[in-house]
Amino acid sequence: MEKKDIELLGDAHIATSIDTPMRVDAFNKSDDEKIEAIQRHFKAIMYELGLDLNDDSLSGTPYRFAKMYVKELFYGLNPSNRPKISTFSNKYGYRKLIIEQDITIDSSCEHHFLPIVGKAHVGYIPKDKVIGLSKINRLVSYYAHRPQVQERLCLQILKDLQETLGTEDIIVVINAKHLCVSSRGIKDKNSSTTTMEYGGCFLKPEQRNAFFNQIGIKGNANQS
Repeated sequence: MEKKDIELLGDAHIATSIDTPMRVDAFNKSDDEKIEAIQRHFKAIMYELGLDLNDDSLSGTPYRFAKMYVKELFYGLNPSNRPKISTFSNKYGYRKLIIEQDITIDSSCEHHFLPIVGKAHVGYIPKDKVIGLSKINRLVSYYAHRPQVQERLCLQILKDLQETLGTEDIIVVINAKHLCVSSRGIKDKNSSTTTMEYGGCFLKPEQRNAFFNQIGIKGNANQS
């Protein structure tokens, strides 16, 4: 791929698939082995930037960086880290809208590895199952903690919850700021991006509007 095409792909924030692109051997190495390798490579990057790695403040940075990548920022890449999602029988027959809103998004753009920060709002209408509310937050965090494109993040949360709850009646809205927009390129400090995915009853404008009104989105959803 030529440099101009690489730039175009990144600036357009294009995703190539719903699934996060992963190699088949992605988990052949242990976390400790990955940290050791990333530490070595990032040390070389710092060296090429001209930084003095003998300085007390910088000498431990390659290890801290590597550990942060594997254990914190991108722990969501490993399926073994997916949170255990507790669901319960809907014995009380609740059939109205449930919303978990203002869930913190702390992710990273896969094109520049810069932060994506914002909020997610998730709604669903239960059928046979309900979910522990904190589990929605944990699931959002899990998918956010990997190199991401916001559209894909929306879809991954939606599809997982639909499968977990056994219903299509799920809606996910994310509003976030991208530092790859505010810190480089156009350097627009004020803009944010909103994405939404939904299925089932939320294909109907009146159901979407009920959700939008609750989370404070103006206007109405007249298009399906």
